[in-house]
Amino acid sequence: MCIIELSKQQARKFLLFHHGLYGDYEFSGKEGIISYINRVGCIQFDPLNVVGKNPELVLQSRIKSFDKSMLYELLYCERRLLDYWDKNMSIFSVSDWPYFQRHREGHQHWCDKNQDAVSLVRKEISDKGALCSGDLEYDEKVNWAWGPTRLSRAALEGMYHAGQLIIHHKADTRKFYDLPERYFSTELITSSDPNISDEDYICWHVLRRIGSVGLLWNRPSDAWLGIIGLKSSQREKAFERLIHENKIIEVRVEGIKHPLYMRNADNDALKKSLSVTKSNERSSILAPLDNLLWDRDLISELFDFEYRWEVYKPKTERKFGYYVLPIVYDDKIVARFEPEKHRKNLPFVVKNWWWESNIVVTNQMKNSIIECLTRFAEYLGAYLQKESLNFD
Repeated sequence: MCIIELSKQQARKFLLFHHGLYGDYEFSGKEGIISYINRVGCIQFDPLNVVGKNPELVLQSRIKSFDKSMLYELLYCERRLLDYWDKNMSIFSVSDWPYFQRHREGHQHWCDKNQDAVSLVRKEISDKGALCSGDLEYDEKVNWAWGPTRLSRAALEGMYHAGQLIIHHKADTRKFYDLPERYFSTELITSSDPNISDEDYICWHVLRRIGSVGLLWNRPSDAWLGIIGLKSSQREKAFERLIHENKIIEVRVEGIKHPLYMRNADNDALKKSLSVTKSNERSSILAPLDNLLWDRDLISELFDFEYRWEVYKPKTERKFGYYVLPIVYDDKIVARFEPEKHRKNLPFVVKNWWWESNIVVTNQMKNSIIECLTRFAEYLGAYLQKESLNFD
């Protein structure tokens, strides 16, 4: 069995290269978005919007001159991307629809038990077009995943998870639903799950998640969230099978006790990343639920960077702030900052700034980060309020 040995610096370099965060921009425009998402499988969605929603933050760091309209059009106009459940709520290629049949089947029982409401909703959408829960007058309270809710919302969400509806578009956080057959071919909608057995499915999804991060270990991790029925014993068997089938390669990283794994398909990218001798002078802002950060313990080991998203912590228990974003420079995570909530027609303001204690701050680093923050302001349709920067 082939085992690759890397230093921590080489592992960091590969990860950043894998995510399009090292060197010149690899991805550009809508095709760049498609290429990146196809590489990593999915990007995670979260509706919280301080300086953009999580998928927008993921893409602004990787896609040259990214504009939010690009993602919206790929999702709701061109229908090349789909928002559905993978690692929690996520965005992935429409072509992956067949692989999530198990998830749809798992929610079909709710629709079967509530067939009267499902039939009424289907008829209303069929007659009127895309609707949100506020357009329906089914006010009966029913138990739902997040607690009691209106029957109209439960029916829409239940049908959506069962694949009977898709999200037509979103107006801020409000979701409008429509029938999938209006946008997707019958062949796609009715196609069989390529994974015949549960073991096939788990192996496929474990491999997908390894690619989502780039390097991952066979340990408990948030990176495995959303894989149906996954238990530690099943994960062990999946790793054994993927190694036997030569789909993953063991990677030993100096100073890390547990072996890491990468997709065999990414081996050429690893070689290419290691052949680059020029330092990475580009800085990037990471999303709070960035693919690179899905395993916080791994990031701590590789980057010596402790990161916890503190939005759900009481103010008195926060170490940094409500909404704090990391910054990459070269092959390190060098700082984190708290932005002011962005409002239209106002400048982009940095509320708080923290350098990592193990980082030697240089003028070159500062200049690169100022360029990064300026690009970030442009992505927001704003300008950087430089007087808000306090790098001391």
